Amino acid sequence: MSERNDYFKSICQVSRAFSTTLELDEILDLIVKNAIETMDAKAACLFLAFEEDDIFVPAARQGLSQKYMNANPLHVSESVEEMTKNGYLFISDATSDPRVSNHQGKKEEGIASILVVPVTVKDRIIGALSLYTTHPRAFSKDEIEFLSALAEQGGMAIENSRLVKRMREQTQLFLDLSTNINSSFDLKSILHILTADIADSLGVKAASIRLLDEKRKKLKLVASYGLSEAYLKKGPISAEKSIAEAVKGVPVVVRNPMTDPGVQYRAEKEQEGIASILCVRMKS
Repeated sequence: MSERNDYFKSICQVSRAFSTTLELDEILDLIVKNAIETMDAKAACLFLAFEEDDIFVPAARQGLSQKYMNANPLHVSESVEEMTKNGYLFISDATSDPRVSNHQGKKEEGIASILVVPVTVKDRIIGALSLYTTHPRAFSKDEIEFLSALAEQGGMAIENSRLVKRMREQTQLFLDLSTNINSSFDLKSILHILTADIADSLGVKAASIRLLDEKRKKLKLVASYGLSEAYLKKGPISAEKSIAEAVKGVPVVVRNPMTDPGVQYRAEKEQEGIASILCVRMKS
């Protein structure tokens, strides 16, 4: 009963941190600290996945030397498959288990057993929480569930931090747009400012605004930013083809203009260096 109380107190402590701070680093450090203290372990580390490089990068750690952390990166592909299948990865003997590398380094670091659970956001693994012990040890179902609960809180903290950052960026974008738009009474200038600010704020190559013609069949260019004159003069854009759904109010994402069957002017898009497109409706 005492052990379960410790688990409950630890979870509550991390939960309270959500309401007292928005600093992600503080929450992740608290998660790592609680994992070590509550489970009487040597060390713990919360990693974030960088899938492009197939490595986990430490976001918070305690009890592990810098030498050990720099020795061998934890590979995403090697860990995610088993964590997805079983819900966790357990290494009884970290100095000999073929599923992990740097056996000598783990021996020198004094690591015997390792328990790894996934850090998830919306059922997608974005990282891992690893617990390290100094003596060979088996973990009970309750211990695995507790560490998983801490990892889940880590995922929530990361997602909340991203949402707050996104809200701040969007708020700043709208403030900048309002300031720039209010500086002009000329419609053409306002629309050009809109395309330029959106492209710069979102970090994309270009943006354009097209309005439906009188017959609502074609989209006429009224403002653009970042697109060449040659591309802009490529020809008429039909409202009934690639962005028909966008005109109806459904955002359209074209992930690959070269293979999407509804895209017009593929060769021109390839020459312009356009890799993907997002279309949303303007209405009044």
